[in-house]
Amino acid sequence: MATTASVHPVDEVPPVRQLAAFGLQHVLAMYAGAVAVPLIVGGAMKLSPADLAYLITADLLVCGIATLIQCIGFWRFGVRLPIMQGCTFAAVSPMVLIGTTGGGLPAIYGSVIVAGLAIMLLAPVFGRLLRFFPPLVTGTVILIIGISLLPVAGNWVAGGAGAKDFGEPKNIALAAFVLAVVLGVQRFAPAFLSRIAVLIGIAVGLAAAVPFGFTDFGGVGDADWVGISTPFHFGAPAFEASAIISMLVVALVTMTETTGDLIAVGEMTDRKVEPRSLSDGLRADGLSTVLGGVFNTFPYTAYAQNVGLVGMTRVRSRWVVAVAGGILVLLGLLPKLGAVVAAVPAPVLGGAGLVMFGTVAASGLKTLAQVDFKGNNNLTVVAVSVAMGVLPVGVPTIYEKFPDWFQTVMNSGISAGCLTAIVLNLLFNHLPARADSGVPEPDGLPVGGGEQGVEKSREEIV
Repeated sequence: MATTASVHPVDEVPPVRQLAAFGLQHVLAMYAGAVAVPLIVGGAMKLSPADLAYLITADLLVCGIATLIQCIGFWRFGVRLPIMQGCTFAAVSPMVLIGTTGGGLPAIYGSVIVAGLAIMLLAPVFGRLLRFFPPLVTGTVILIIGISLLPVAGNWVAGGAGAKDFGEPKNIALAAFVLAVVLGVQRFAPAFLSRIAVLIGIAVGLAAAVPFGFTDFGGVGDADWVGISTPFHFGAPAFEASAIISMLVVALVTMTETTGDLIAVGEMTDRKVEPRSLSDGLRADGLSTVLGGVFNTFPYTAYAQNVGLVGMTRVRSRWVVAVAGGILVLLGLLPKLGAVVAAVPAPVLGGAGLVMFGTVAASGLKTLAQVDFKGNNNLTVVAVSVAMGVLPVGVPTIYEKFPDWFQTVMNSGISAGCLTAIVLNLLFNHLPARADSGVPEPDGLPVGGGEQGVEKSREEIV
């Protein structure tokens, strides 16, 4: 896209045909994750197929509305960056517990509404904490986000978690074919086509999957043409103390994750996230979560997989993602259209996901490359934070003997790694230096006190 001196790439409006293609690409990148949360929660509660379908269409509708609020914004709501919104996986376990122990969906929605209000109230507090996210912390968090997403892509490559043919060579072969198409388009196609390499890869992969029996369009015929979500479809919300406490813990986790995602997109688009814009982004999350509780769906947060797509395609316009939000609204109002998108096989998404999620991790490395690692403890901060972030990803059951609130925080690799990075940065770079901190090492640099390399503003680094 051509840019002008007066319009930042984030605010630029591409031509209509590009808007549609780029927007559809974002929808395909996040669709599987978006419908997974209602499927998991509804399945655990043994809801009927009709109720499950209702949850999915409600989720897609509010996903679209939440994305529009975040990208376009109004008053003090919305970060106005290319951010896709979707249901957070951090809330899945607490919601399943609430829904299956007597509270049902009304108790879930009551706790979701309270959590959304809490996020809106706490947004300014998180905005003031932005100074504790220097490049050392942000680079580490972005790296952890990318690494945490790779197992998701791996499950897709193998056929999707729980699939009967999980790990079959044909699934991996299809994913490898899609990956090859994406890379080939990026390398050899003209500039515009290279920016929709993921969309082309998914389209070609879907075309190749049909004759080999990977696709099942049976759900398209069963889906309704029009479906409208009405407030409190499953009954008036119930406000139970234990459910609310669990969801407030989830709210803190999602705020931490969203903070990392917003900072990552700010780095990728060259529009630094300020305390005020961070507060506005988190406030939009809170409003979307309240809407989720009203319209029969769940808490919302920024979707990290789309962060990777922004970095990979280098398309920075927020209006592209706003169009994606509009497409999600249509999918929520037209269930038959949503069923068509749902028919894309998991291996096709996996081949594209490997590139997108790897791009997020590489962006974290790019940010860390500009941090000073000489004569200080910054390497320790990165090492331990990445280890803590990867631990629940590699060993999902490691904290299952701990209390529920602890599991909610630490089972998310992103929140665990982010909290570790913040604490270690404070420990090594903000507390008073040791008495021997002025003694130079052989390379002439003092030991400890890594403030100089850590606290550079992002403008100075760029």
